[in-house]
Amino acid sequence: MTGADNRGVSRALTEAYIDQFPQEAMDVLEAAPVAEIVQLLQSEAVERSARVLTRMSSGLAAEALLRMKPEFARRSLTAMDPGRAAILLSSLDESSRSAQLEALDAPLAQELRELMAYPEGSAGRLMEPRAASMPARLTVRQTLGRLRRFSARDAAMLVITDDAGRLAGLLELADVVRADPGQRLAELISFSPARVNALTPREEIVELFARHRLRVLPVVDLEDRLLGVIRQAAVIQAAQEEAAADMQAMVGVGRDERALSPPLVAMRKRLPWLNINLVTAFLAAAVVGIFENTIAQFTALAVLLPVVAGQSGNTGAQALAVIMRGLALREIRLRHWQRVLFKETLAGLLNGVAIAAVTGLGVLLWSQSWGLAFVIALAMVLSMALASLSGAAIPLLLTRLGQDPAQSASIILTTVTDVVGFFSFLGLATLFARFL
Repeated sequence: MTGADNRGVSRALTEAYIDQFPQEAMDVLEAAPVAEIVQLLQSEAVERSARVLTRMSSGLAAEALLRMKPEFARRSLTAMDPGRAAILLSSLDESSRSAQLEALDAPLAQELRELMAYPEGSAGRLMEPRAASMPARLTVRQTLGRLRRFSARDAAMLVITDDAGRLAGLLELADVVRADPGQRLAELISFSPARVNALTPREEIVELFARHRLRVLPVVDLEDRLLGVIRQAAVIQAAQEEAAADMQAMVGVGRDERALSPPLVAMRKRLPWLNINLVTAFLAAAVVGIFENTIAQFTALAVLLPVVAGQSGNTGAQALAVIMRGLALREIRLRHWQRVLFKETLAGLLNGVAIAAVTGLGVLLWSQSWGLAFVIALAMVLSMALASLSGAAIPLLLTRLGQDPAQSASIILTTVTDVVGFFSFLGLATLFARFL
């Protein structure tokens, strides 16, 4: 077999692997150097390269796009779904985005600019703007004849519009196939489907998909004209990306940082929050410094400090995780703040009592001091109740202030729980010093 034959077999295997196992192929690509990814993409057909780019994480896809040959990058963007292309271009800096748009045909560039004008996380960003639709005046026979021009996913759920382009309804392909050939689509529509406008936030979209078990959600303008559709897969992917971004934001990492981002980018994103964390650490240290004489007199307190701080920190993190999930899934609203805070405070108090009993017994056996056991048990109850309250209050307060509730919430919470834990334990130890 010649070298050309070997290359042909290798390419065929690569194409088959990408087509049949897209997720596994993405896992391999995400771990490869960007130069190798670009080389692979440019060796494939433009349509396949576009499909691969849409499946990659936005940060890595953007970096690969910038390293491609300009003509291949232009053709790849042209072959992509406009909604995905807009998301990809949005992750570029202003100058790179303008350069990519200027290389595209004017109508496509204008369409992408309009899509990128929608707010991040809105329906306009998630929708497919070139949604295939059927006029309501068509008969079933005419509809089945036109379906040959539709893609498989467009044909599974038909979007029906009137002659003015206004949304009339949705129809399952199975319902159309079973209907009388002479019936018009308008006669088959039995209910008005859920729909959103282009500015509807992602949270409401996720809620609609979950509540109504939707596969397709139409996006309309103020006059109910069809702008596009949002598919379930796009919502799932957006929710996954949002969850991953929230995890990074909670610990002070930039939302757009990726595992393969350059070290200088990682430093620039993380350093400000590390400095904030350093300031808060000094604040916690200052609390300990207030009770320096007490610690010098009873050295056992220094040994037990991490126990109280660790338990209060874990308690606050549990409350934070539950409230963040509730806000993300819209299980709770700000109007529920009293119920939420009461529930979390009570949960922290009850857990604190249970943990305090175990902790007090352990300290008593270790130190043979009833006073020290009482102090750490009482401190555990107070610190865990306040930590649970803080874990619930921080994301609610950030939301009330119009801020991202995930933004470095864990850094703020860590400071609060450390200060509360240290102050309650050392303050009680100072108050009951004669019993230690």
